[in-house]
Amino acid sequence: MFREPRRKNRTLPEEHIEEILKEGLYGVLATTGVDGYPYATPLSYIYHNGKIYFHCAPSGMKMENISNCDKVSFTVVTDVETLPNQFSTRYRSVVLFGRAKVIEGSEKDAALEEIIEKYAPDFIDQGQLYIKGKKEITSIIGIEIEYQTAKGRLE
Repeated sequence: MFREPRRKNRTLPEEHIEEILKEGLYGVLATTGVDGYPYATPLSYIYHNGKIYFHCAPSGMKMENISNCDKVSFTVVTDVETLPNQFSTRYRSVVLFGRAKVIEGSEKDAALEEIIEKYAPDFIDQGQLYIKGKKEITSIIGIEIEYQTAKGRLE
């Protein structure tokens, strides 16, 4: 069902996937709109327990699209360095496909805490208070990964 990467020489070993997903600061979420057009959104995220999680408002285009079609793609790129003399770029990336859904309960709590730990590690106590005040108006989306591949140029 999912295509293998065309450039086999750029495929990275499986062990790079988790490392890239954990190290990456931002990813791009691709959804399908109700009008059939793709919609790609850059966003902050976490990789936790084998899933991608991100927070967003309870309404908006992302939520409408996910409600319409839960199939999504997510891309993370790290270690980017242009190589002008080679007309190329050094990088590592992951492209994954999966199904997105709204997360509730203890899984939502854990994801919110992991977001604070990743993006504000020096402000855990303040982050806990922030979560407490904003949790009810914040949605957490989890992506159950169905297929993923890593690609890059390391030299």
